[in-house]
Amino acid sequence: MTTAVSSPDKYKTSRVMYIIAALLEYLISLTVTGAYLAKVTTTIGISDSLTGILTAFVSLGTCFQLLAVFIPKSLKVKSYVLPMHLVNQLCFTFLYVIPFFNVSREFKSVLFVIFMLLGHGIANIISPGKVNWLQSFIAPHYRGVFTAKKEIVSLFGGMAFSLVMGNMIDYFEEKGELYTAFIICAVTIFVLMISHTLTLFFTKDSDASAPGNSKYSTEQKYSFIDMMKDKTLMKISVIFVLFNIAHYSAVPFYGTYQINELGFSMGYVSLLTVVYGISRSIFSIPFGRIADKYSFRVLLTLCFIIDAAAYFVNTFTVPVNGKIFYTTYYILAAIAMAGINSGSLNILYEYMPPEKRTGALAFKSSVSGIVGFLITLLASPLVKFIQERGNILFGKTIYAQQVLSAFACLVTITIIIYLNTVIKKMSKPSIE
Repeated sequence: MTTAVSSPDKYKTSRVMYIIAALLEYLISLTVTGAYLAKVTTTIGISDSLTGILTAFVSLGTCFQLLAVFIPKSLKVKSYVLPMHLVNQLCFTFLYVIPFFNVSREFKSVLFVIFMLLGHGIANIISPGKVNWLQSFIAPHYRGVFTAKKEIVSLFGGMAFSLVMGNMIDYFEEKGELYTAFIICAVTIFVLMISHTLTLFFTKDSDASAPGNSKYSTEQKYSFIDMMKDKTLMKISVIFVLFNIAHYSAVPFYGTYQINELGFSMGYVSLLTVVYGISRSIFSIPFGRIADKYSFRVLLTLCFIIDAAAYFVNTFTVPVNGKIFYTTYYILAAIAMAGINSGSLNILYEYMPPEKRTGALAFKSSVSGIVGFLITLLASPLVKFIQERGNILFGKTIYAQQVLSAFACLVTITIIIYLNTVIKKMSKPSIE
């Protein structure tokens, strides 16, 4: 009796480390996305359209996840995750160092692209194995609520972090010392990197007794051809291909929209992050309980409805109503992501057997990621086309981001229909 009760407790520290590691990764990601990234690219002299493409490297990087299937199964996850994470986060640190280089704008842009792609690429190579490792500490019936709690910690940490960093950047920019802010950002990422490495170091290796491996099966050979023939994986992947089409057709261009057209200060951008965090955290646990009680398909349906509403609101966001409408969009998007982020991983865990999860996760992320990047490439000329014509379209003042938001809304509605037709008819394997 004592053994049955105490057995799961040996993974308690690892679950805590998982939460802390997720927080630290989130803080680093905040400094290399959105308005923060746009601040650096604007300083270097990179255009809005190219900044959108650079932002979409987050999506392109996921194609590297397919390389995860070539990592030898005999190799312990920790042995390659720790050193590779160090390299990837060092690349992100260097993004804030590039403005100091005494080279041409073109060469700075090339360096920026290299470090962005390398940083995201390495992170994604290790992602499937790392996620499978850390998820093994979570019992199947508790995944929804645990993921929600993990996100709440990250969100509240992100709120405080964004307020400090955003106001710090504004302070030094007003003094004409923006480069000092960049130094502080670089040092901050470096400190977060060291802390993140320590949390993973103190996390246990997974084994067959871990609660998430209650009916553990040895991982089988699961080649790319096998993945392509797996109808279940194909159907699940469509959800996230469509999601990335919606997301990466519009969101990568919102960072420059906030700073340039809408005229938001970094302080206000940071305040938006706080609002985002509070909104998302309020709904995280209730959404987790909905998923655990019903299914992640039901949860995703609800969240994509909210996400479609968010894009719809942003279709009407212009400088005169920017703070009201964009804030409304941001709140709705935050609420939607409270379930979408969790569902994107856990719906795969619902339908795929344990021995296929690492490969399936890599395939799903890679394919949807490549599509996401390509859609940003296609949207970029449209942004440039509209901006070069003074934001005049069909004789009216229409911003590129409005057009892209309308498109994203329509694609998201398609996802809702797909979830409740194709996915609803699918059966789950008896694995847990």
